Amino acid sequence: MKLPVTRPYIGITMGDPVGIGPEILVKALNNPKIYTLCKPMIIGDSNIIKQALKLLKYEHHVHIINDPDQGRYVFNTLDIIDISTIQENCSLLLAPTIETGTAMQDYIIKGIDLALTHHIAGIVTCPITKTALKLAGSQFHGHTELLAHRTKTKEYAMMLSGNKLKVVLVTIHIPLTQVVAGLTKQEIIKKIKLTHTSLKSRFNIKIPRIAVAGLNPHAGEAGMFGPEEEDIIAPAVRAAKNEGINVKGPLPPDTVFYQAVNGRYDAVVCMYHDQGLIPFKLTHFKDGVNTTLGLPIIRTSVDHGTAYDIAWQGIADHSSLIEAIKMAAFQAKHEKPGING
Repeated sequence: MKLPVTRPYIGITMGDPVGIGPEILVKALNNPKIYTLCKPMIIGDSNIIKQALKLLKYEHHVHIINDPDQGRYVFNTLDIIDISTIQENCSLLLAPTIETGTAMQDYIIKGIDLALTHHIAGIVTCPITKTALKLAGSQFHGHTELLAHRTKTKEYAMMLSGNKLKVVLVTIHIPLTQVVAGLTKQEIIKKIKLTHTSLKSRFNIKIPRIAVAGLNPHAGEAGMFGPEEEDIIAPAVRAAKNEGINVKGPLPPDTVFYQAVNGRYDAVVCMYHDQGLIPFKLTHFKDGVNTTLGLPIIRTSVDHGTAYDIAWQGIADHSSLIEAIKMAAFQAKHEKPGING
C-alpha cells in the first residue's frame, strides 16, 4: 500500500551519538518549514536528544513513539522512536564506544525496515564512521554497504546532489592506483543507467541529460594521454545511447563540471571519488546531499562526517541535513512506482 504523499513520513536516523548527528538533527527540526514538507521522526535515543536540546537551550517536547502513526509532527515536538538507552553524557565522550557504535547501526536497521515495510516514505541518515561500526563488530564499512545488504540491492551508486550540480561515482573508496583496474565498460554502463533511471523516477526529470567525464587530461586526446577513453568509457557511452539514454562523453574533466553547473547537464558520471567530489564540494560544501541510487527505498544523507573535533559544542552547521530532509520529502512526493523496484 502506497503512503499518502501530501506530507510523507520521513525517518531520520540519529547517527553516531558522539558525533554532531544529535546536534544538527535538533537544529534542523528547529526549522518550522520542515513540518510543512514532511512528518519527520527521529530514530535514535531520547536521552541523547534531550542532551542536545539542553546544549542548544531549546525547549522542544520529546514525544516517544513506537509507530509512525503515533507521532504528532508539529513544530516544538520531537517525535522519536527510541532504539537505544545510552546513559553517558555524550559531551564528555571523546570517541565512539562499543555501545554507541552498536546503537548507530541499530538506528539504521530500524529505518531501513520501516521504509521496506512502507511505514515511512524514506530515510535520512546523520553521519557515522567506519571506526564505530568496527567497534560494534559490524561487517559493514558504512551506510551504503549496510543499505545494500539489508535491501538486497546488487546494483547501486552514490550520488552527491545539489541544486547546481549532481555527480555519480563509478569507483568510490579505492586508491588512485586501483582506479583504472576498477573501471569496466559494464560498470560505467550500470552507473549511467542508474543515473538515468533515478533522475526520472525521483528527481522528476523527464529526459535526463547525462555527461560522462573522461579519466585522463583532455579526455585522453584521442589516445595520446591514455587509452581508457577509447577502450572503456566511449564504448560504454555508445551502449547507453543505444538504449535510448541521452548521454554524452567521455568529456574533458576540466570543463564538464563548469558546463553542468551552468545547466547543460543534469548529472555528471565520474570515474573516481575526488574527480566528482572536489568540484561538488567547491560548489555545495554546506548544502550538498548524498543519496543512494538503485535502492528500493528512498535514502538521503548529509554530505559530511561525524566531526568529532567540534561535536557537542553547539557550533555544527546543519545546512546539509536540512537539504537532505527536503530532498527525501521531494523524492517521496515525486517517486514513480515501479521504476526503482
